[in-house]
Amino acid sequence: MTYLKIFAPATVANVSCGFDSLGFAVETIGDEMTFIKTSERGVRITKITGATGLSLDPKENVAGVVALAMLEAENVNFGVAITIHKGFTPGSGLGSSAASASGTAYGMNVLLGNPYTALELTKFAMLGEVAACGSAIADNVSAAIYGGFVLIRSYEPLDIIKLPVPDALRLVAIHPQIEIKTKDAREVLPEKITLKDAVTQWANVGGLISGLYSNDYECIRNSLCDIIVEPVRKHLIPHFDTVKSTAIDAGALGAGISGSGPTIFALCKGDESTKKVKQAIENSYSTTGIPFHVFTSKISTKGVQILERH
Repeated sequence: MTYLKIFAPATVANVSCGFDSLGFAVETIGDEMTFIKTSERGVRITKITGATGLSLDPKENVAGVVALAMLEAENVNFGVAITIHKGFTPGSGLGSSAASASGTAYGMNVLLGNPYTALELTKFAMLGEVAACGSAIADNVSAAIYGGFVLIRSYEPLDIIKLPVPDALRLVAIHPQIEIKTKDAREVLPEKITLKDAVTQWANVGGLISGLYSNDYECIRNSLCDIIVEPVRKHLIPHFDTVKSTAIDAGALGAGISGSGPTIFALCKGDESTKKVKQAIENSYSTTGIPFHVFTSKISTKGVQILERH
């Protein structure tokens, strides 16, 4: 095989209470990438479409960083040429760098003959996150690689658990057309929290996971609460409180900040509720004067997918 085309999904990380430890893959939007084996060693990024300002230099692009690391680890006698079509905007809070990094890890693994496990691919993809934001975070990249919901149970050693997805669970997301850098959003995080807040937060994480396993939508609803990160980050997102309350009043199970923002996500039960929540959010935000994009999606249980190979 000398040619591979893949789809790498967008992801929602943190999922309210699960800062840096929970994430899920989105079915509707993502990156499309191609990988072509070349006789010349090394990595070339030949084209990037769908976004501006991204470097073609493989040492400065998350896809290139991951591909170079994997070629070096395997010491093969070929190189790869990569194209990237960004299906959504970098800085949206939907795992843009993670889609490219995880898509590259997956695609390179196929070209190399699948020597690596999903956990090992996540470690390679995390190198892209370091290049993008300076932090080796795993929630976005692991969600894209594993598909569905994931729990990062431990970072040292890295331990990832794939969680079930209730059949009727749906996503509504609004992306105000502003950009928030992950580095900037991490700078506002508190260095210390009270024991009371910690207990509340980890209880909500346990409740959310329990709800996913038991298909208990009321448990999911009651657990989608973040009392630590959301309060210090929401001021970065115009009209966050209005969107959240509007979504919940319209029937959403809960709403919160996707990744570092500015995208706001809402989880819903069933297609009818999803339509109502989407319409309510659109109506609410249309009065702000800020351009925005709203989309709905199922949760992608497959993660990165092969579209074409030969």
